[in-house]
Amino acid sequence: MTTTKTTDIGATLQQIAELTAAGCDIVRVACPSADDAEALPIIAKKSTIPVIADIHFQPKYVFAAIEGGCAAVRVNPGNIRKFDDQVKDITKAARDQGVSLRIGVNAGSLDPRLLQKYGKATPEALAESAMWEASLFEEHDFHDFKISVKHHDPITMIRAYEILADSGDWPLHLGVTEAGPQFQGTIKSATAFGALLRQGIGDTIRVSLSAPPVEEVKVGIEILQSLGLRERTLEIVSCPSCGRAQVDVYTLAEQVSEGLKDLKVPLRVAVMGCVVNGPGEAREADLGVASGNGKGQIFIKGKTVATVSEDQIVETLIEHANRLAEEMGLEAGSGEIDIVG
Repeated sequence: MTTTKTTDIGATLQQIAELTAAGCDIVRVACPSADDAEALPIIAKKSTIPVIADIHFQPKYVFAAIEGGCAAVRVNPGNIRKFDDQVKDITKAARDQGVSLRIGVNAGSLDPRLLQKYGKATPEALAESAMWEASLFEEHDFHDFKISVKHHDPITMIRAYEILADSGDWPLHLGVTEAGPQFQGTIKSATAFGALLRQGIGDTIRVSLSAPPVEEVKVGIEILQSLGLRERTLEIVSCPSCGRAQVDVYTLAEQVSEGLKDLKVPLRVAVMGCVVNGPGEAREADLGVASGNGKGQIFIKGKTVATVSEDQIVETLIEHANRLAEEMGLEAGSGEIDIVG
């Protein structure tokens, strides 16, 4: 999701471009005011990826987003005034414009009726809220929507989505909301997404971090690649180091990662620091080095191609990696799961 003021069209489009370059497939922009709603048509038209308008409180902005050319609109039934009474008109407008919707249920804005029933935002409360709102759209024969039931606790979030998956066949958008600072939020998101995606639950994801949105996209891509749901680009295999290491593996791995960060091909590079696992891992990779005694043995596709001094390891790996990438001549494809910014 963008962090710019939506009314600042230039800044918002610039951030969308940065998110797109990072691998984002769909982007969401906030629309809390009339001025934001007025900016939507320009942003939706100029964005290179589909734009979702994020609507809370005011139902009139739902219609503004639909008419403004947004690809989809996220609605939060728990905090849109008299939402249930607006469903028929929203359905008609969305159908007429070919716009899809996301029913976004959040623990922090759960329908008061369900809070009273369950006492708090339990998995059952989140799922019931989502299914109730879905039924309102389905009563009008509108099915072009997906559902999210986000919670800051991965266990609660996982169970809520499992209930939904067992109860119907709706497309599901996954998210651990308010996941926290980058390290904590990454762990929470990876845990929850891994548990659900390996069950086949989830169609789009959004990583929520207290960090720049580009970092959210990077984490999302890495999660999908680790699960085999998006073709991997660069992968650095490096050892955690130990008393056997005879080189500074941490620095080597960081320098190689930085030097190859722009590669867009599925290349596995092994940076190893001892003679126990080093040669084996280096041979298994597309490109690798087994380091020790002030030298590095370079492997390409399992074959030794050179032995260089320690101070030449990084330069040599980067040179060979760029050559291999050029020979491969392809870019990583998109996976089945989209990343929503």
